[in-house]
Amino acid sequence: MRNLDLAPLWRSTVGFERFFDLVEDSLRWSGEENYPPYNIAKTGEDQYAITLALAGFAPEDVSITAEQNTLTVEGHKTEKDDQQMLYQGIAARHFRRTFSLADYMQVKGASFENGLLKVELAREIPEAMKPRRIQIAGSTHSNDNKQIEQKKAA
Repeated sequence: MRNLDLAPLWRSTVGFERFFDLVEDSLRWSGEENYPPYNIAKTGEDQYAITLALAGFAPEDVSITAEQNTLTVEGHKTEKDDQQMLYQGIAARHFRRTFSLADYMQVKGASFENGLLKVELAREIPEAMKPRRIQIAGSTHSNDNKQIEQKKAA
């Protein structure tokens, strides 16, 4: 599956470049970028949470940046020279973890507790993008209902 040919899809689709880039990036993933460990959970119909295990980091050592369709979490551990480490088993190295977000995903908040950074996300589709019912002119329905109605979200 590593040699997936996306050419037939490129010939028959328009506007899916970002999706195809994500597929190609996932095929190139080498598994070397496994620090820090993380979980992605669906916490509701349109709510998600990303939890990163950041042992040895303090909240001030971590920064979170949300840009268009990208969430970046970076950690820069401040070095303390007052201790001579004989063995360091806790990996507190610098990291940069990037997550690709779907359209209309918004970061709702972040918390840091017991060495776990939790970033909460929600999909919020603008009202203008939601499906709506359009009255057809000249239909046999009553002319009183000419207004465009917004479909109620469940």
